[in-house]
Amino acid sequence: MNIPLGHLVSTRGVAEWLDEGPLGRRLAASNAVARHKSGDWGVVCDEDRTANDRAAAGDERVLSAYDIDGRRVWIITEWDRSVTTVLFPEEY
Repeated sequence: MNIPLGHLVSTRGVAEWLDEGPLGRRLAASNAVARHKSGDWGVVCDEDRTANDRAAAGDERVLSAYDIDGRRVWIITEWDRSVTTVLFPEEY
């Protein structure tokens, strides 16, 4: 699986968190984006995993979740694959 990401963006909160943290945090975030693109949805529940598998093959939004350096991070690719956003759940 290879999901088109469109424009890759992050919220201000995630950008500041990455800038203020160690290099390993940025590497982990980059790895999470690669996992999302390849269809590894991270720590989502089974129901969301199944929904993502269907959505990735069609025209629906895809949401992955990863735990990075003590924080839950979401990655959302929009239904039209125009943009992928990295954000904290509380920023949704």
